Amino acid sequence: MPVINRFAEFHDEIAEWRRDFHAHPELMYEVHRTADKVAELLRGFGVDEVVTGIGRTGVVGVIKGNKNGSGKVIGLRSDMDALPIHEQTNKPWASTNTGKMHACGHDGHMAMLLGAARYLAETRNFDGTVVVIFQPAEEGGAGGKAMVEDGLMDRFGIQEVYGMHNFPGEELGSFQTRPGGLMAATDEFTIEIEGVGGHAARPHVAVDPVVVAAHLVIGLQTIVSRNVDPVESAVLTVTTINAGDAFNVIARTAKLGGTVRTLDENIRDQVEKRIAELVPAMAQSFGATAKVTYHRGYPVTSNWTEQTAFAASIAAKVAGEDRVDANYPPSMGGEDFSYMLQARPGAFVFLGQGDTADLHQDTYDFNDEVIPHGCSYWATLVETAMPLK
Repeated sequence: MPVINRFAEFHDEIAEWRRDFHAHPELMYEVHRTADKVAELLRGFGVDEVVTGIGRTGVVGVIKGNKNGSGKVIGLRSDMDALPIHEQTNKPWASTNTGKMHACGHDGHMAMLLGAARYLAETRNFDGTVVVIFQPAEEGGAGGKAMVEDGLMDRFGIQEVYGMHNFPGEELGSFQTRPGGLMAATDEFTIEIEGVGGHAARPHVAVDPVVVAAHLVIGLQTIVSRNVDPVESAVLTVTTINAGDAFNVIARTAKLGGTVRTLDENIRDQVEKRIAELVPAMAQSFGATAKVTYHRGYPVTSNWTEQTAFAASIAAKVAGEDRVDANYPPSMGGEDFSYMLQARPGAFVFLGQGDTADLHQDTYDFNDEVIPHGCSYWATLVETAMPLK
């Protein structure tokens, strides 16, 4: 079953939804206009139930098949929020909200899932129930976690859950996934160093926190290079250094910040432990003190083996076997669909969107030509997982 013709028939309408979302981006949980439009469209499609306010501003639609003998309930998820970026695309549908932009394609994700919801509500050519999930606050707010904690899975009886994200640079309409860790855990750390301030011309009577910070930047790199097994994956990056205000003054304090990305919970534990051990010991060796604050962000987006194989088989039906990579190299980016995969079996896939600007760039725009491919993936997944006998 290749791309479904029905989606080509109302492709322009789906693209218009997408462009409307793009022109009116909203951040984190403050996606009120977006959620209202999603709910309005779902009601217009005649879905059986529309529920708002799940995980603060999430929207859920329930679509029942022509039969329900299977008793199966499958969740399909899209994110809704934008990014705090000033758009530079100059497209007619460019952001009208200054400093906010759909630079990650969540506008396209919503449009594709809405297109699939319309088709499934029209045809109902399946035996079971589909729950379409529109989630706020993927970009750092853990909206996926909020929806799960608000009872998403139990309230709607979801048994399996699937997600999708567009991927610039991969062939338009191709699919990529893998079992296990597809995207990384995303943690953050801050290090507060306290030394002894003084005159820049008399460093011998001070304890310079800038020198301590410089050694810590180098020392922290040994955690990955000398503590993590070389066949495993980990990234530790110091991204901020702040100290001092004058050229002739040795500051009393300095502050570092950075991120840790891992694909395995054991490696995640190991890196956190080594940071906590190394930092105060190294600072003490200079006569300074250092305090580490470690914040665990999104967990590893870990695909379930059986559901990933199924998702890859659906992608092959839509795109062809030669345009599906079922053992794609993992990404060190993060994704809060991870919380849903912790709650239920499922799989996350990437959908190639061709040669466009990369995600999170101010010149990025979702490629509307990929819409029929994404819609067809969703519809084919439902009709294959819950076939009418």
